Amino acid sequence: MRVVSADGSVLHAEVYGPEGAPAVVLAHGWTCSTRFWAAQVRDLSVDHRVVVYDQRGHGRSPAAGPGGYSTDALADDLEAVLAATLAPGEKAVLVGHSMGGMTLMAAAGRPRLRAHAAAVLLCSTGPSRLVAESLVLPLRAGRLRTRLTRAVLGARAPLGPVTAASKAVLKYATMGPGSAPERVAECARIVHACPRRVRVAWSHVLAELDLEAGVRELTVPTAVLAGTADRLTPPVHARALAAALPACAGLEELAGVGHMTPVEAPEAVTARIRALVTTYLLEKEEAA
Repeated sequence: MRVVSADGSVLHAEVYGPEGAPAVVLAHGWTCSTRFWAAQVRDLSVDHRVVVYDQRGHGRSPAAGPGGYSTDALADDLEAVLAATLAPGEKAVLVGHSMGGMTLMAAAGRPRLRAHAAAVLLCSTGPSRLVAESLVLPLRAGRLRTRLTRAVLGARAPLGPVTAASKAVLKYATMGPGSAPERVAECARIVHACPRRVRVAWSHVLAELDLEAGVRELTVPTAVLAGTADRLTPPVHARALAAALPACAGLEELAGVGHMTPVEAPEAVTARIRALVTTYLLEKEEAA
């Protein structure tokens, strides 16, 4: 499906599952694509209507239009996807991983999010201080680590082909130590497919991120999920989110899991989505 955002940027979206089933919208993170949600789409689409889309510049969504790369663009794109895939007033559970979670925070005050969100799940994400809190570099917290981390995450060097060495680097930086080789390889294929220009452009947005105000505007029931071995967005972010959200629906920390929670722990992520659907869509409909 072709979706056009506010600035004319074209987004690729896909819809799975039976018409009339409870709706779930999945927003992926930096350097990923709709493929990142393969396990969730496969499981949930049996009895849910599942919407996935490629963030601008990722996957099958081409490079950005005049709006470029910004948190406002993330919010615009999500609103466009919601308008194109959900009926007026239709409620859904909205799920964001990493930059996808930041998308939901950026759109928290937007009319379409408020019209469509029954509940939200924030996976492996944070609203601010991403570079300062990152544990990718094994250095003491401070200016040096922050400066070097900014340089690493914003590096312009091409990632190149997927090799044993590149998979080892990716696993160290983004996944838990016990991650299965096939899941590491899957993440590597997805991340390496992201165009270098897009990866770098979004890295600059993330380095300056401040969505604390958006957290306070996320007034629908919102659950938080994180891996205890996440180096990119360590659990300090998840705990701060849970404390700041107006309607926190629980914090779950997955032991030994890294940043790529939907791929590393697909059963746990899918189960949390199903629980939110049951509580905030199905039970609400029955009560009405």
